[in-house]
Amino acid sequence: MDKADATRTAVDFWFDPNCPWAWMTSRWVGEVEQHRDLDVTWHVMSLFVLNEHQDVPDEYRTGLERGQVYPRLVTAARLRLGDDVVKPLYDALGEHIHHRQEKDPAEVVPAVLAELGLDADLAEYAWSDEVDAATRESHRDGIERVGQDVGTPVIAVDGIAFFGPVISPAPKGQQALDLWDGVVAAARYPGFFELKRSRTVGPVFDTVD
Repeated sequence: MDKADATRTAVDFWFDPNCPWAWMTSRWVGEVEQHRDLDVTWHVMSLFVLNEHQDVPDEYRTGLERGQVYPRLVTAARLRLGDDVVKPLYDALGEHIHHRQEKDPAEVVPAVLAELGLDADLAEYAWSDEVDAATRESHRDGIERVGQDVGTPVIAVDGIAFFGPVISPAPKGQQALDLWDGVVAAARYPGFFELKRSRTVGPVFDTVD
């Protein structure tokens, strides 16, 4: 490792494209990445897998079943094309799912694949046993770092993992950097486990440039 590499911070980010809170947090990390030397690796996790053996309302389970295609699709693309496709695919899915509020995967998936010039058969490959196993493994890798009683997103900074933060809206500029420094400092204390207050707003989405 040369000196330039040594000054960079390794960040791993686990997300489910369905989750608006993970989307908000990802926009914050993207803002920080413009001002700090971060090497961010993006990974899927699955709210469907997280909840498949949990007692959840029928309506919520139906949504989980419908939305499980999105982390599968990202995994399918990664297996075929490598890690570099993960973030662009997540960005495109998030634009449709969260900013445009498009709810039908049967419409979102082909639209996003076409926009990115990806093979349409990735939608079918997403349901293969290979993709299912890889999605579950990525999910397990993320969730085991923080425990089963949390959700998405999970972030690891230089190997130190935590759930969240849950934020709205995603901060910009110095506010983004201040939040980053505070969250990372707290996470690095071995005895720090939880800081929480009730949400007073829902996800506040900025327009994607």
